[in-house]
Amino acid sequence: MTAPLVVDPEPVVHLEQVTVRYGTQDALRDVSVAFPPGAVGLLGPNGAGKSTMLKALLGFVKPTTGRMHVLGLDVASSPLTIRARLGYMPESDGHIPDMNAVSFVTYCGQLAGLPRSDAMQRAHEVLYYVGLGEARYRKIETYSTGMKQRIKLAQALVHDPDLLFLDEPTNGMDPKGRAEMLDLVTDLATRKGVNLIVSSHLLPDVEATCDRVVVMHQGAIATQGSIAELKERRRQVYEVRIKGDVETFTQALEAEGIECRSTDEDVMRLYLTADQGPRDLFGVAARHQIQVRHLRPSVPTLEDVFAEAIGEE
Repeated sequence: MTAPLVVDPEPVVHLEQVTVRYGTQDALRDVSVAFPPGAVGLLGPNGAGKSTMLKALLGFVKPTTGRMHVLGLDVASSPLTIRARLGYMPESDGHIPDMNAVSFVTYCGQLAGLPRSDAMQRAHEVLYYVGLGEARYRKIETYSTGMKQRIKLAQALVHDPDLLFLDEPTNGMDPKGRAEMLDLVTDLATRKGVNLIVSSHLLPDVEATCDRVVVMHQGAIATQGSIAELKERRRQVYEVRIKGDVETFTQALEAEGIECRSTDEDVMRLYLTADQGPRDLFGVAARHQIQVRHLRPSVPTLEDVFAEAIGEE
C-alpha cells in the first residue's frame, strides 16, 4: 500500500532574497524565509531586522532587491489588498486623542474596508473579547499601559483578518496582564484559527504561544524551525554548582569541548558533546581539586537555541 503524499502547507508569508538598505546599511540582507500557517515567533536582538521585515511585508518599506508574498499575494503589486486581510498590532501606541475605544476601533474597521455599521458591531465584539467591554466608552488616553496594549490588539482584530502581526504584544504589561494577553494570543492561534507572527524579545512569551520560530541576527536569518526540533538538536545539558575556582573549572571544561554558561544564580549550565557524560565533569573537577556540590540533567531551552543561533556561546 502506497503511503499518502504529505504536502507542506502553503506559507502565509514568503520572502525571496530580500534586501532592504537604509543608506549604506543593510537592515535585511538577502533574506529568504517562509512562514507556515499557525503561530510563528520572530526573534532577534535589537537591530536584527524584525521591525523592518514587518514594515516591508506591510508595504511601508520598499526592498532594494527581492520579492515578498503575503497570503499568496505579491506585496509589490497588492499592498492594499494584503492590508485588508492582515491585522497589525504595532509596538508603539497609535491612538487618536479624545476618541473613546469604540469610536477608535470602529474607525480602524472602516479603514480596513468595513461599512460603518459592521465596523461598529465588530468593535463592540472585539473590545469584549480583549477584556475592555466595561471600558469601551472611556477615552483611550485615560487607559493604563496594559489597556492600551489590549486596544491595539482589538483594532488589529476588528476586520477579522486572516493573518496577524503582533509586535511586542506584552510590552509594559504587569504579570497578570501579560498572562492574560498570552492567553488571548494562544486562543487566537488555536481556537480562532488565525495565523500569527509574534515579534518579541521575550523568549518565554514566544515559547508559550508559538510552535515555530524564525531567529534573526544582523539582518539575516540565523535559524528557523519547530521549537521542539530546534531544542532537540542541542547537546546534552547539565546544571552544576561547585565549590572552588569557577574560572579554572570553566577553562578546563572548555578545553574538553564543553560549553559553559553562567545563570542568574550560582548555577552553571554545561553543554556536553554526544560522547561525553557526568563522568567527564567529575574527572575535570577532580584534576583541579574542585568540589561538585550539585549536578543534574536539564533540558535545552529556547534561550539556549537563541543564544547559539546568534553566536552567544
